[in-house]
Amino acid sequence: MTNHPTKKIGVLLSGRGSNFEALADSVAAGRIPGAEIAIVISNREDAQGLLRAAERRIPARVIPSKGIEREAYDQLVVAALREARVDLVCLAGFMRLLSPYFVAAFRGRILNIHPSLLPAFPGLEAQRQALDYGVKFSGCTVHFVDENLDAGPIVAQAIVPVEPGDTEEALAARILTEEHRIYTEAVRLVLSGKFRVENRRVLPTATAEENQEERLTERAKSR
Repeated sequence: MTNHPTKKIGVLLSGRGSNFEALADSVAAGRIPGAEIAIVISNREDAQGLLRAAERRIPARVIPSKGIEREAYDQLVVAALREARVDLVCLAGFMRLLSPYFVAAFRGRILNIHPSLLPAFPGLEAQRQALDYGVKFSGCTVHFVDENLDAGPIVAQAIVPVEPGDTEEALAARILTEEHRIYTEAVRLVLSGKFRVENRRVLPTATAEENQEERLTERAKSR
């Protein structure tokens, strides 16, 4: 049997890092097979996600962004990710726009999760935008990152109903539960390499038999 090299994930975050925690738990439980989180990087030294990484003994570092021009900062982060031999970059509440330099350095290997059904409500305060617009459904999206804001090809989405009387916080909490689920699914798919991108469509290439085997494996792990 051929041993495949471990796929290394780099996580960028600026805050509590709940999506990082969900990914770390999925890696530890084998739901993202053949992967490890090689490094966590934050632009804020007070980010709670750094503490979560330390609790899991995952290498983490702070690269402060204050007062640094965007591309110059991204050069520092890219260098750290390359030093950690990262295969895939996952943004988990990283509150900075990536420069074209960063995108080019990891083209097709950067994922972000956004709390809306893109292309609706990109940018900040997506839940507030959804409530103000009066939509009946919102949700979350995992997408590849390109040079435009929340605009890369969509890998996975989940729908969350908007309930009567919803507050921004209540809607955000229900969306977050789905974020944790679909981020794992998207990372597993991308690291497997069993997909193709046609125009803006991300299409799985696994056979029906492989999909069935994966579902049975997941079901066994959950018992």
